[in-house]
Amino acid sequence: MKALLSLLVVTAVSPAFANADLAAKKNCMACHAADKKLVGPSYKDVAAKYAKDKNAVAMLAEKIQKGGVGAWGQVPMPANQVTPDEAKQLATWVLSVK
Repeated sequence: MKALLSLLVVTAVSPAFANADLAAKKNCMACHAADKKLVGPSYKDVAAKYAKDKNAVAMLAEKIQKGGVGAWGQVPMPANQVTPDEAKQLATWVLSVK
């Protein structure tokens, strides 16, 4: 039981968990999933596309805040109500999805 409780505590405070929770709270999961295309690309596909781009976090954070169209087809991604820090957290997390 102690091992399970320890695992739950570690999971609850890990940055990856917190950022997945932020993505859910900001409704990102309505259009994106970790491993399959929904309305928008999967997070795995985004991470793979921008894996070698040193400017990816800044570029994705801006797209998260302002929206965009064209990088993945003609379905637009709307602007999201996030702070610049939240957008950076989300972009960093998306790029870490394997």
